[in-house]
Amino acid sequence: MTIDEATEADLPAILALINQAIAETTAVWHLQPETLETRGAWFAARRAAGLPVLVARRGDTVLGFASYGPFRPFAGYDATVEHSVYVDPAAHRQGIGAALLAALEAQARAQGRHVMVGAVEAGNAGSIALHLRAGFVETGRMPEVGRKFGRWLDLVLLQKRLGG
Repeated sequence: MTIDEATEADLPAILALINQAIAETTAVWHLQPETLETRGAWFAARRAAGLPVLVARRGDTVLGFASYGPFRPFAGYDATVEHSVYVDPAAHRQGIGAALLAALEAQARAQGRHVMVGAVEAGNAGSIALHLRAGFVETGRMPEVGRKFGRWLDLVLLQKRLGG
């Protein structure tokens, strides 16, 4: 497995991964699938802002992707980022999420970021465990702040101080 910067050629695979998560999981709270156009605009905006979009691949197959962006849109939060990691369900429990998260952390440190935040649906035990193993700490729980699949969802906030 390798982890590389994503290219435009990776967008169909990234789109398939995010749309699978939208349709089948509470990992992302979007309710409608994305299009290649919307995901392309997201990609272009990340690139223009100097933010990473990473893909994990085995050969030519994209197994997962990860990125981070602003935690909140105010200047006082510039040193804090919120990340996302998505892995193909067929490739879960192979260390791909951990590798993507570690690569994101390295990029964040190189950019002088101070804190990385993860916002995880409380029932996603696998993602919470991944973050705890990576040195994140739970800093908050927000009951019933989201809704998907006809039920209320709780949000767990995890963070890791990177230095800087």
